[in-house]
Amino acid sequence: MTGNDIRKRFLTYFADKGHKVVESSGLVPHDDQTLLFVNAGMVQFKRAFMGEDKRDYIRAATCQRCVRAGGKHNDLENVGYTARHHTFFEMLGNFSFGDYFKKDAIHYAWDFLTKEIGLSPEKLWVSVFADDDEAFALWEKVKDLPQGRIVRMGEKDNFWAMGDTGPCGPCSEIHIDQGAEAGCGRPDCQLGCDCDRFLELWNLVFMQFNRSEDGKLTPLPKPSIDTGMGLERIAAVTQGKFTNYDSDLFAGIIAAIAKAAEVRYGETAAVNTALRVIADHSRATTFLVADGVLPSNEGRGYVLRRIMRRAIRFGRSLGLKKPFLAGVTEAVIAEMGEAYPHLHGARELLAKVVYNEEVRFLETLDHGLTMLHQEMKRLHEAGERLVSGDFIFKLYDTFGFPVDIVKDIAIEKGMLADEAGFNAAMEGQRQQSRKSWKATSLAEMGPGVRALLETGVHSRFVGYETRRHRAAISGLVSAGGASLEQAGTGEQISLVCPETPFYAESGGQSGDRGMIIGPQGKARVEDTVAVGAGLILHQAEVIEGSLALGETVELKVAQGQRQRTASNHTATHLLQAALREVLGEHVKQAGSLVNPQRLRFDFTHFSPLSREELARVEKIVNEEIRVNAQVSTAVLEREEAIRDGATALFGEKYEAKVRVVSVGEISKELCGGTHVSATGEIGLFKIMSEGGIAAGVRRIEAVTGAGAMERFQQVEAQLATLAARLKSTPEELAGKLEKILARQKELEREVSRLTADLSVNDLEGMLANAQEIAGVKVIVARIAMDSAKTMREVGDKVRDGLGSGIAVLGGVFEGKVSLLAMVTKDLGDRFHAGLIVKEVAALVGGSGGGRADMAQAGGTMADKLPEALAAVSGIIVGQGAKSSS
Repeated sequence: MTGNDIRKRFLTYFADKGHKVVESSGLVPHDDQTLLFVNAGMVQFKRAFMGEDKRDYIRAATCQRCVRAGGKHNDLENVGYTARHHTFFEMLGNFSFGDYFKKDAIHYAWDFLTKEIGLSPEKLWVSVFADDDEAFALWEKVKDLPQGRIVRMGEKDNFWAMGDTGPCGPCSEIHIDQGAEAGCGRPDCQLGCDCDRFLELWNLVFMQFNRSEDGKLTPLPKPSIDTGMGLERIAAVTQGKFTNYDSDLFAGIIAAIAKAAEVRYGETAAVNTALRVIADHSRATTFLVADGVLPSNEGRGYVLRRIMRRAIRFGRSLGLKKPFLAGVTEAVIAEMGEAYPHLHGARELLAKVVYNEEVRFLETLDHGLTMLHQEMKRLHEAGERLVSGDFIFKLYDTFGFPVDIVKDIAIEKGMLADEAGFNAAMEGQRQQSRKSWKATSLAEMGPGVRALLETGVHSRFVGYETRRHRAAISGLVSAGGASLEQAGTGEQISLVCPETPFYAESGGQSGDRGMIIGPQGKARVEDTVAVGAGLILHQAEVIEGSLALGETVELKVAQGQRQRTASNHTATHLLQAALREVLGEHVKQAGSLVNPQRLRFDFTHFSPLSREELARVEKIVNEEIRVNAQVSTAVLEREEAIRDGATALFGEKYEAKVRVVSVGEISKELCGGTHVSATGEIGLFKIMSEGGIAAGVRRIEAVTGAGAMERFQQVEAQLATLAARLKSTPEELAGKLEKILARQKELEREVSRLTADLSVNDLEGMLANAQEIAGVKVIVARIAMDSAKTMREVGDKVRDGLGSGIAVLGGVFEGKVSLLAMVTKDLGDRFHAGLIVKEVAALVGGSGGGRADMAQAGGTMADKLPEALAAVSGIIVGQGAKSSS
């Protein structure tokens, strides 16, 4: 039975049992900043379990794509070395939200494993929480479960909690006995042993309590069920494989890697490890990029970068020195594209992102590996085994060389990596990183907001139709989070009404501002935000009189700000359409901000936009504005909207029915924001800036309407000021500037010539200070540089005056190290300039090489140049000794 068969059978089985088959959510959690990635099937149902989100179904089944890498749940370092660790995996799960409980959950799990996929009851064991007599009794009633197979276990193994407080409960796990040959060999080996004999297959969580801050457990009014079973694990078991990587889910991917590397799976333990790492990490890379995560130096993007770089490093260990990872992601799409069709749409983006990241890292890898191997060689010769944390941090800080790779190589070489020392060096950056991952749980919003959610208070947005509306106040919360009956002048409050024309911040669009006017007072709304399932908070200050619970008030959105925001939002849709037309279909939205002042649009692309491309984009947008194209909206079934060509945001979770915003014939997007009714209302569009914010992600900032006109006036004023200073006119500025630049080049050439002359004047001193090393005249010198050419010009003079010998010159220009090594032809049988300069370059964080008689190199660590030049004599002695042996 294939992995695909099991996935289909699982979902069909539970659909037949009255479960709603819910599509897997994306890997980026929706409205949950406490998680880096979705790491379990229950994540998309978290609010449903907590009673904050009402669904139109009470039982569900999913096959959820998950990533465990980074953060609390991090399996990255174990992948490749164990039989079952993965960064990416699929979790099968069935869920009940206050419907069925333990009896049915146990029946479904046992029935599916033994009847649907045919596991032998003789091999199965069950664990229950030590105090869960109910679950123990229910399992005892399962007819074909052999006696003595139910084991009571403690809270660590068989009690689940969502956090320190909140929903929790005992769990029951189904295990399979893989036989004594898979175990530790100890006679007392039993369920709960750390060895691989008793393998957990399915975890059934019985969510029946609420844990308060004092640790007290209170029964929930509607107990629920949350279960999870790894697809890779159950596929391996049903196919009689000990390791997940031997199942059919990985076979095609591993075969593609083995073919590219010209190795055979099973050849050696090291080859197996490398193939498994690359296969797993390629799956994670494919799905993360397809869900909108791109490599970067922070957050989710940094985790993806670490995963990719670890795969690339293991590829190098197989002899894959050229970019290969993009080809492996093609194999992933071939294997998994049927179950996850969205992968096909990400093919072009994936190929470019992976290739560009790999090319960039291969340079880093070469530099870092050279330095690491030299350090390990030094440690070995000194009889030491620990690679210091300071050295690892230097590799990371200089090259972005991941600590995971250092640890992997250390293991291979029988050494240790000082991770504690590295972490200490990183602490400052780690604290900064943690600040960006603050929890946004309802527990932090105060009891007033929680009470509104728990009592079912919600708000309906009516602002598409009107910007003024009358409604009664259904909730008042103080700035400190307490529920209020009334608020007076000067108080900061969050106010709730059952209906509101105020748009709550969402989808990159800022929240509305405006006024709320009651019979006894007024409040100025500074922002509007949404929490939970459909609760809209008007964050306001009472500026006159008082507002009270139950009062009917008039809610008035600030007209000017809403109009400018709507203009910028519609312009953002036009911008995305124009970018796709100019740059290609690979352009996808990677983030946005829309407010009354400006718009910001992040998108996937791999190089800066040229002036011509930016001009074409601006022209397309402004042409659409001039034709005054109609903007229309429609509410459609999600699948129908996608089939009709509507663009959806990467990683966004959409309801079954979606709002589609169409702008003329040029744009059609899923969007819940506010827009103009026709493009002519935008007036004018002007790009302010374009730049890169991460690998493969660009950002455009732009203004519209009055903001755009203001920009043109500013530029005109700046041109006039510049022309006046240069005693010219705006029309003549270009010609005047050309003359100034030409004169500057002339002067730079003169400075360069004078600097070279000064360095050449030191030639006699260099020759006089020549040393004799290994029987050869050697000149080692640092020279002053004012341009990249200076090194070569001085080198030519030194070579002419050297006669017979070796010269190594070093200098720094614009913060970068430049190196030159020369060996006269009569010494060519003993010394090689390319090899000499390569070793010197490694000491300044660089690389290079060249011919036997002359070679150049560069480096990034200018402060290390004195040490590198001091090491030249030892390098020459070592090379001379090799040639004579």
